Amino acid sequence: MFAVVDIAGQQFKVTEKTKYYVPLLKAEPNSEIVFDKVLLYGDDSGTKIGAPTLNDVKVYAKVLEHTKDDKVIVFKKKIRISYKRKRGHRQQLTRIEVTKIA
Repeated sequence: MFAVVDIAGQQFKVTEKTKYYVPLLKAEPNSEIVFDKVLLYGDDSGTKIGAPTLNDVKVYAKVLEHTKDDKVIVFKKKIRISYKRKRGHRQQLTRIEVTKIA
């Protein structure tokens, strides 16, 4: 059983009892959240495709923690001009565990 869910503008293929890193969500750790923008649902009996979403399928998840991704270095240089810029960025993420697809 799997579902394709729209979480914070990104699409994720999720299955039950699996952990995922998603963009930062406004939810407290150890709280339950429900994703109702399910675009596709599949199980043994077949596949349902939403137009654009499925109204009768929801994905329930538990927020485990808020964390940051690995640092990404942005380095700019122009030769013979003595121009160098080095910047770093760490994207904020939320780790969730999908508990149920119903």
